[in-house]
Amino acid sequence: MGMLQTIPQNLHRVRVEGEPLWFHIPTTSLFAPDLVSEAILKALDDHQGLSLDALRAELSHQRCATDIGAELDERVAQLKALKLVTEGAVVAYNPRVEVEQIPLSTVVLNVNTGCNLSCSYCYKEDLDNPRDGKKMDLATAQSSIELMLREAPWRDRYNVVFFGGEPLSNMPLIRDVVAWAEARIHGLGKAVDFTLTTNATLLNEERIAFFQEHRFGLTVSMDGPKAVHDKNRIAVNGQGTYDLVARRIKPLLAKYRARPVGARVTLTQGVTDVVGIHHHLVNELGFAEAGFAPVTSGDMAAYNLSSEELHEVFEGMVTLGERAVEAAIEGRDIGFGNFNQLLTDLWEGRSKAVPCGAGLGLVSVDYAGDVHLCHRFTGSDMPTFGNVDSGLDHAGLKQFVEARSDRTTRGCAECRIRNLCSGGCYHESYARYGDPMTPTYHYCDLMRDWVDFGIQAYARIQKYNPAFFDGPLAGRQSA
Repeated sequence: MGMLQTIPQNLHRVRVEGEPLWFHIPTTSLFAPDLVSEAILKALDDHQGLSLDALRAELSHQRCATDIGAELDERVAQLKALKLVTEGAVVAYNPRVEVEQIPLSTVVLNVNTGCNLSCSYCYKEDLDNPRDGKKMDLATAQSSIELMLREAPWRDRYNVVFFGGEPLSNMPLIRDVVAWAEARIHGLGKAVDFTLTTNATLLNEERIAFFQEHRFGLTVSMDGPKAVHDKNRIAVNGQGTYDLVARRIKPLLAKYRARPVGARVTLTQGVTDVVGIHHHLVNELGFAEAGFAPVTSGDMAAYNLSSEELHEVFEGMVTLGERAVEAAIEGRDIGFGNFNQLLTDLWEGRSKAVPCGAGLGLVSVDYAGDVHLCHRFTGSDMPTFGNVDSGLDHAGLKQFVEARSDRTTRGCAECRIRNLCSGGCYHESYARYGDPMTPTYHYCDLMRDWVDFGIQAYARIQKYNPAFFDGPLAGRQSA
């Protein structure tokens, strides 16, 4: 046997309430280390590598000559299997994936480029006013779903997402797609889910009943109390929309029981009160959950959060996260979307070579049938990846995903959250750097701090109320 060395870029050590905890970076898993494993890694680091015999002599000396032979061999084998110890040279981190197929489970239908709002920070490059909106037709929607079925015929469940513009401005198409998709997919003995993001201004009792009947997953774009919401979320006539939205969501939040309704909050320059906004949306209005999306890469710099404001947002998220931990220990979920997602990633041990399913499990289709990585790229200068009639550009998607997954020369190799962040959002990179291949460097430090907080939170909840993960958190995922 040769020289044993540690692989430091695969392990992040933390302490939770005085107890050591290992964050295993390759698998996004958490371990409470035993004393022998800790001693092995310390000895190897102190001596910059040891042979197995030298390591045995070192640890036997530390343990007053107690025979640890069998135990040592077992621990070394385990640490090698975890890629925390290697025999020989340390191999550079290489997360590159090889794409053999595009296993679609989700298709996003951009049903209308028109929108009845004129939100100042909107990233949609194909957005039109209501009169000029370009609407998808039923044939294109059907072809989009057929494309998904062809790419992944083995799946048992599929998801159809309605997006815009404002999707409710093409409600006739949504009804027709739901009727056709249910008949088509249920006829295959499979399940289909429908999700929709809306500004809520066109909601009414009849539409709410339709969504309830077909168990839609609904997300409402709402930025907080009136003064905050009306700052950017305005109608085409320049008027704020808070009063209208609050009125339209009242029956939705009072009666909708199919699935929890969440709010999506966009944080722009001057808007950093995460705690107050969450309180208003969840505790006062009644949303099941609120998730926050800080703007840092918009085309109009006036809406981007400054570095100082981004730190304020992070501090607010930690404050709200602490409240979420206290509630979780008591068996309650306060509905903080970002926190719940982080807990879920840690609980499930998600280890990602790419940041999301765009181009693999998900594609977006515009009104004309062209295929995009995701809904955020429709109307952009990014190349498209085929058409629903001619088929996917498999070679283009393969090239993009494989190239983006290889971050060995982009500063990610030593990063402890590389398999959670995975370089960050493609569109965020595209908007800020003009290149979707570039990792989102501008908030790396904050993301590392946020994950560190999540590790601490996860460990505390696991210690005091592990049932939370199989109860409220699991219920959120299955809803």
